[in-house]
Amino acid sequence: MNTVHCPEGWSSVNNALQRTYTFDSFTDAIAFVNDVAKLAESQNHHPDITINYRKVALALTTHDSGGITEKDFISAVSINELPGYVKHPLTLPNR
Repeated sequence: MNTVHCPEGWSSVNNALQRTYTFDSFTDAIAFVNDVAKLAESQNHHPDITINYRKVALALTTHDSGGITEKDFISAVSINELPGYVKHPLTLPNR
């Protein structure tokens, strides 16, 4: 079994890097999603995003490669470096 060394706060689940963030309000969560969207457009690499009120779950995978690639690690680190966010990662259950 290959062990993936994930960026801080991220985990490897089902061939994707995943992380969940919890914010103080719905509008804070949406602001974060908008910043992630701008970053994703600039990198031409787009995460799967699930919004559930104050929680935002991100999953990064390179679909045409069938799993996690360097693009996903770069995106994860870049998301971690977005300014102005207090991040509270939650562990995603293995599905």
